Amino acid sequence: MESKKKIKILRIINRFNIGGPTYNATFLTRFISDDFETLLVGGLPEEGESDSLHVLQEYGVVPLLIDEMKRQPSFQNDRKAYLRIKEIIKEYQPDIVHTHASKAGALGRKAALNCKVPIIVHTFHGHVFHSYFGKVKTTLFKLIERRLAKKSTGIIAISDLQKKELSKDHKICKDDKITVIPLGFDLKKFNDNIEVNRELTRKNFSIAKEEIAIAIVGRLAPIKNHQFFLDVIQEISIKTTKKVAVFIVGDGSEREAIENRISQMNLGSNIRVEMTSWIKEIGVFNAGMDIMCLTSNNEGTPVSLIEAQAACIPVITTDVGGVKDIILDGETGFIVPKNSIKKYTEKLLVLIEDENKRKKMSQNGWSFVEHKFHYTTLVKNVETYYKKLLNEKK
Repeated sequence: MESKKKIKILRIINRFNIGGPTYNATFLTRFISDDFETLLVGGLPEEGESDSLHVLQEYGVVPLLIDEMKRQPSFQNDRKAYLRIKEIIKEYQPDIVHTHASKAGALGRKAALNCKVPIIVHTFHGHVFHSYFGKVKTTLFKLIERRLAKKSTGIIAISDLQKKELSKDHKICKDDKITVIPLGFDLKKFNDNIEVNRELTRKNFSIAKEEIAIAIVGRLAPIKNHQFFLDVIQEISIKTTKKVAVFIVGDGSEREAIENRISQMNLGSNIRVEMTSWIKEIGVFNAGMDIMCLTSNNEGTPVSLIEAQAACIPVITTDVGGVKDIILDGETGFIVPKNSIKKYTEKLLVLIEDENKRKKMSQNGWSFVEHKFHYTTLVKNVETYYKKLLNEKK
């Protein structure tokens, strides 16, 4: 009996750095049904970023690396990456090319169009239409994305708010071309052995029993607004007598500026700030924290906040991107207006001072994210979407 021909997917990601796109691409490659065959390709992280290849190894996914795929625009590198993707398409002969994030979306979709791939899909994990570049460059990026969206078979947004931003605010394409499919994660490891992991982390980082541990996890880049975070910590040091340990987890271009700022801060003896660089065993680390923060100016779906809730940690974040889709405001954490030091400080102070409030929020986190953001839900939704597009094409 002749076996059924598998649907071939070429999945292209910007670069394998720590973040939502890597996890998304890994889970879709590893756990998609036997109806599909997937080849995953992408670039490597830029300087200052931690590579996420260990994530792929953990799940048995072997990617094809494109050295020329760089985050920063470069005619020479972009041209080489584009030609390499074309070679891969011609050799692999995919039924679907699915690109993730901006650089992969631009080069991958252009190559797929040139090679006449039947189905071309792009996922916006975030976007660069505000808070990244000046007006001229932002306008240029919008023009490019509109042209690419027009020639794409379908567009995936990772939240309802992002769909609105893409269709209504930035007019990238009509809303009927956009399907919302939230990200999915392997969250169980964040909820397993919490007590054991908490004790281990607090011992490793010398966190006293009565000390409130606060973390912010992410690239040390201007868009993440760590200077705002340090402004808040400065205010907190004036307003609380509680012992507080603050951990800045990550690396990137802003590291030196953040280090300099910390060295100049006049904090009380009850407040300490520590920079940890990237931590691979983030599930173990999170268990030792009491509060997770995010202060970004722009986001897609912040992975650190989903992981924190899975670890039963209350969160506090600026109101950016899709955070309203991943947090129950007042129940699993607080959402505050962007750039309001006063509001952010007030809410963070509530969590620092009120242990009962922290405990109540921590109990709500796991039940909220467990199924909504599990990779099985992601895979099922994407499979259904692929088959819909293929049927429409036929």
